Amino acid sequence: MTKLDSKIPEGPIKDKWTNHKNNIKLVNPANKRSIDVIIVGTGLAGGSAAATLAELGYNVKAFCYQDSPRRAHSIAAQGGINAAKNYQGDGDSTYRLFYDTVKGGDYRSREANVHRLAEVSTNIIDQCVAQGVPFARDYGGLLDNRSFGGVQVSRTFYAKGQTGQQLLLGCYSAMSRQIGKGKIEMFNRHEMMELVIVDGKARGIIARNLITGELERHSAHAVVIASGGYGNVFFLSTNAMGSNVSAGWKIHKKGAFFANPCFTQIHPTCIPQHGDQQSKLTLMSESLRNDGRIWVPAKKEDSEAIRTGKKKPTDIAEEDRDYYLERRYPSFGNLVPRDVASRAAKERCDAGFGVGTNETGEAVYLDFDAAIMRYGREDANIHGHHDASDDEIRRRGEKVIESKYGNLFQMYEKITADNPYKTPMKIYPAVHYTMGGVWVDYNLMTTISGCYCIGEANFSDHGANRLGASALMQGLADGYFVLPYTIGDYLANDIRTGAIPTDTPEFEEAEKSVKEKMDFFINNKGNKSVDHFHRRLGHVMWNKVGMARNEQGLKEAIKEIQEIRAEFWKDVKVPGSAEGINQELEKAGRVADFLELGELFARDALERKESCGGHFREEYQTEEGEAVRDDKNFTHASAWEYKGEPSEAIMHKEELKYENIELKTRSYK
Repeated sequence: MTKLDSKIPEGPIKDKWTNHKNNIKLVNPANKRSIDVIIVGTGLAGGSAAATLAELGYNVKAFCYQDSPRRAHSIAAQGGINAAKNYQGDGDSTYRLFYDTVKGGDYRSREANVHRLAEVSTNIIDQCVAQGVPFARDYGGLLDNRSFGGVQVSRTFYAKGQTGQQLLLGCYSAMSRQIGKGKIEMFNRHEMMELVIVDGKARGIIARNLITGELERHSAHAVVIASGGYGNVFFLSTNAMGSNVSAGWKIHKKGAFFANPCFTQIHPTCIPQHGDQQSKLTLMSESLRNDGRIWVPAKKEDSEAIRTGKKKPTDIAEEDRDYYLERRYPSFGNLVPRDVASRAAKERCDAGFGVGTNETGEAVYLDFDAAIMRYGREDANIHGHHDASDDEIRRRGEKVIESKYGNLFQMYEKITADNPYKTPMKIYPAVHYTMGGVWVDYNLMTTISGCYCIGEANFSDHGANRLGASALMQGLADGYFVLPYTIGDYLANDIRTGAIPTDTPEFEEAEKSVKEKMDFFINNKGNKSVDHFHRRLGHVMWNKVGMARNEQGLKEAIKEIQEIRAEFWKDVKVPGSAEGINQELEKAGRVADFLELGELFARDALERKESCGGHFREEYQTEEGEAVRDDKNFTHASAWEYKGEPSEAIMHKEELKYENIELKTRSYK
């Protein structure tokens, strides 16, 4: 059995990272020029790693399936990025960011990794400002902050409602500089199909050119996976439709452990599903909860009247509204963590108070009326209009809200045809992010020597629930400030290795296995599309492995997923050929991986007999519907070893030690 060694440095937590950097091996500049690194995925984690490693002198090969790194799903992040700068003077600190992240993750993350994340968070902002990222600024020209869920300080830096896009453009500019210098060789429209292991070390990949269909062999001294999360196992999610688990799953099947797959985040503020034919859901940024108030009618008859079109939300009097988050969690109100807000919305809708006019009836309101009037009065007073009319106050308030969230309001109106300045937004939880992923040690190396995993693709920093605005923080921390140090410790042993040849039996065998799988899909005489199976998988995942789970449902899900997978290999039809562009062939390989991951996901949820963060087992809750953890039996990360079928996977436990934070029940009341 492989022993999990997290390689956490000794010493006080505040000194671990500094001491570790001081004691790991280095590669001198001349030797870096003879070392190659492959990076799969060029979002914020992969792009920042590629740019930084190339700047250090390594030869980098970067791969993305999009036509440009600028189209990575990181671009969709809206609300902001956390950093413990304490610019607001509101009591923030490195320790408080560390504490909030561990608590927000419901005490299921590795302390040392989270503290390191909090430490380097401040460097990220300086780096991005130097790149020209246009963060929002206050009236004096200083960087502005806003609040996000699960915290009581304002530490989130933002660029209107398009923070991910602006950060990615900064990252891409750094990449472009290295591409121009020839230090990064960029492979757009290429998908990693297999990891190649030589003498126990990751030494390259097989990639498919998605334009020509050709299979290519690429070698390197180390391989870095930065391919994002696996939320699309649910079919409907806020992820880009191309987002997939395949790179992570390929290395899992080669020996990398996959940790905590059941830790998946349901985001509370998304545009509700409108029908069975929908193929994607749309996120509404958590930043909107700074000013929006979430409510449903207090009377079921009012909810019913809204669902049937007999009443509008503006018809409901203030005293007949239930601001349920403010009622249940007065200390944090609308800014409770995502898992808490999502379950509360589900509880209200399940109880019959939902206001959705869609097929499901599932929606709650996110209302900006109070914020519009508050900002309007403030603006009127600033300009000396102390007797302004309500209409004038509203007009001014709408301009302030537009300056903060204009692009988000515009997006909502385009999708729903409702004007959120005049009527509350309708929102409902949807799959958004995955805290689980490939297991990595403190150096971000997987259980395969020389194979690293960074960003959302790994499991390391967020425990059972990620706080808002921490995904961008982790991706850029890993890429800019962690991996460039830790990978050198491994590559220092390769300075005399020389170029890795690709004409070896290992590359030959890997390419052959990929070709055989592609040929199977093209030649299979099935009669059902890839989407047919993906949609069925998603239906099972959402209904039985979604926001609320129970033993019976999870056992049923495992059985149903096995049946869908067997039917997939028998009846799937992939039109076209393996030569040239064939998006159905691309999807077939990705859905095949989702069908295996889905079963392991459900099995992981079944084995974890507790409720924590985004993993909510109905059997383990208080009378008020709050999660009940079992710290005695489940204070560990579950790392799964591949053994041929998900049902045969072996679970290894990394015990989580809390020496700096007291383990206690989360409370946001």
